[in-house]
Amino acid sequence: MSHQQLLAPILDFLACETPKAWIDEAAKKENLPVVLIDHLICELKAAQSAMFLIRKYAVDKASGDALLAWLKPFETLVYKREGDWRSLPGKNNLTKAVIPKSDSPYGQDLINKMVLLIKEELHHFYQVLEIMDEYGIEYQSITPCRYAKGLLRHVKTYEPDAMVDKLIIGAYIEARSCERFAGLAPHVDKRLGDFYVSLLRSEARHYQDYLTLAEQVAGKDISERVKFFAEVEAELITTADEDFKFHSGVPSGR
Repeated sequence: MSHQQLLAPILDFLACETPKAWIDEAAKKENLPVVLIDHLICELKAAQSAMFLIRKYAVDKASGDALLAWLKPFETLVYKREGDWRSLPGKNNLTKAVIPKSDSPYGQDLINKMVLLIKEELHHFYQVLEIMDEYGIEYQSITPCRYAKGLLRHVKTYEPDAMVDKLIIGAYIEARSCERFAGLAPHVDKRLGDFYVSLLRSEARHYQDYLTLAEQVAGKDISERVKFFAEVEAELITTADEDFKFHSGVPSGR
């Protein structure tokens, strides 16, 4: 399947495409460090978000602790600057079976989809570190942009609606990431462009996994809620944004 074919349903799902001004800014060589560092953090955040959903809604404490142990070396590298990033591939595994709570009707499906997603996101985290090393870019702390917070502020405060909203938001974040990989690929060098296309190929179904779970948990039609978040997400992407990051809006003043 061509990457245009992979991208078509993603573009149908999103309410807008990334503005050209963002692509132009992201393609500038001087912005490569912030694009890659923020992308690295996004891969970790995606794994953390998926893990939070499993731990909060699907498993007991022992399984939750096993999940946290899996993520720890990756978090330690970013938050404490400790450990050798080259050793991470050997640590990208779950050492214990994760068992769903007996009272969770969607638990096994949530676990299956999210564990696979976490494994992929952590693999991509390592791949971004490899590319940063090749390009001589050192990791440094950066502040998050408004994007995720701007979506999460609309999450309902009661269950299961809160979980449904978080799953829908997960779908939009994954879809937007894929759309930006595809948008950036033709405007960067071949090494980076090939990498972005490979990420599109492996992550293109993630948004659908989130949506399927949202429908399962809701047990009813969620199209109105999906449409609501489509509009919120599009506004964050198409309005002026002073902070340039991987998921930021239109670069301010451009």
